[in-house]
This record gives sequence, C-alpha cells and structure tokens, in this order.
Amino acid sequence: MLGVVFSEFLEMVEKRFSLDMVDEILENSGIASGGSYTAVGNYDHRELLKLVEALSEKTGIAVGDLVAAYGRHLFGHFVDRYPSFFAGVDSSIDFLETIENHIHVEVKKLYPEAELPTFEYRRQDDGSFVMVYRSRRPFADLAQGLIEGCIEYYNDPYKVERTVLEDGAVQFRLTGR
Repeated sequence: MLGVVFSEFLEMVEKRFSLDMVDEILENSGIASGGSYTAVGNYDHRELLKLVEALSEKTGIAVGDLVAAYGRHLFGHFVDRYPSFFAGVDSSIDFLETIENHIHVEVKKLYPEAELPTFEYRRQDDGSFVMVYRSRRPFADLAQGLIEGCIEYYNDPYKVERTVLEDGAVQFRLTGR
C-alpha cells in the first residue's frame, strides 16, 4: 500500500485528535516500519489496520467508523493534491465513473507496483447508481468513506447503501435522500 495512505492517516489523527495520539498509536501498534513512511514507498496494508485498531482502542470509536472517516479525509486530500481529476466534473456520480478507467490508469503510471481495487459501476433506471468494489484487502469501509467524501464534495443528495455480495465483493448503491 502506498505510503501516502499511511502519512495521510497519521495527519488525520493529528488533526482530529492530537500529535500525542499519533505518537501513542505508533508506539502501541507494534508496526514493523515504526511509522516512518515516505509518500512513494510501499508498505504492508496490515500496518494501517494495526494503526486503526490502536486508535480505536484509545478512542473507543469502532474500527469501521474510523476507516470510513479516514476515507472522507483522504478524499479531501485527493481534491487538494490532484485538482485535474476534478476539472470539468460536475457530480459525484460523474466523478465516480472516472475512477477505474482514468484515475487508476494515472495512478498506475506513477506507481506501477500499486495494487489497486477494482470498481464496476452502472446507472440504474430508477436513478440510483451502483458501484461494486473488489479488493484482496479489507478496505470496504475506506471505499465507503471515499464515496461519502465525494458526495459531500459535490454536495449531491445521495445516501450510500452497502451490501456484501456472495463472492465477497461489496456493492455500494447511491440513492436520492
């Protein structure tokens, strides 16, 4: 997993909780890297899970809720860092449809070793939008937070419904509020 994912998580912890909390979770998580991440480095995704678990223990906030909150935070980072991805895009659904065939293509150019999840999506006749998330890593909460961050960014009137499919993939359905 790319180092930027780790460094942004630690930044969120510092902003939302404190620098002392960052130090505590780094110390208590038992991660191999010790918490020294470079943006372009690759790290074991289980380190992020250990950091989130340590934060959950300290705060009493459920792991899934923390990971989703991090997804919303990370979306804001992407908006700031990669404005070209958002240029000319007018809605969350229009943006979400660019992930697989545009954004992930560009990420792979920059980071060929990156292991990215895949997304399938389709607009439904009833006006809803369905995304199917597949990954070998357990980050559906992160995907949901990113989707929610996107909806918030575009100020769209959608709620997200989540269903685990038989094959282990996760379906996100965006429906009007």
